[in-house]
Amino acid sequence: MQETKRKELLKVLEREGNIPAKDIAVMLNLEVEEVRSEIAKLEKEKIIIKHTTLIDWEKAGEEIVSALIDVKVTPQRDVGFDEVAEKIYHFPEVKAVFLVSGGYDLSVLIEGKSLKEAALFVAEKLATIENVQSTMSHFILKRYKEAGVILNKFEEDHRQVIIP
Repeated sequence: MQETKRKELLKVLEREGNIPAKDIAVMLNLEVEEVRSEIAKLEKEKIIIKHTTLIDWEKAGEEIVSALIDVKVTPQRDVGFDEVAEKIYHFPEVKAVFLVSGGYDLSVLIEGKSLKEAALFVAEKLATIENVQSTMSHFILKRYKEAGVILNKFEEDHRQVIIP
């Protein structure tokens, strides 16, 4: 598959991961088997890492507390921040870990069932990791957009305007 078609395929899958191969084939003017084969190849090459579904857990009635934790780290010789990041990303509460610029070194996205659970994770697990100097927690109060999707679109007011 040519490079431009491959990138178009990836963009389609990124926007709508569960779109059938036959629909993608029509969109990109390709054969269905060519699309299926290319997707399999992209998965094997770890370019497509995982197919996911974005769920609004609040609307589903599930209370989840999320927090962004900034972490200051003493980098290790020969491994930099990688070793500490690896220790962090193995915890089940951790949803994402990023190396960032600025006053802190790592930014960690965590989820818990309560504010207390999230706070205990920081105090008992994250802060106790060797070479973690300090942390700063930012609790997520409301999600407006996630994974490129606007979650709570403000509905347009369709009421008739009455002018006195």
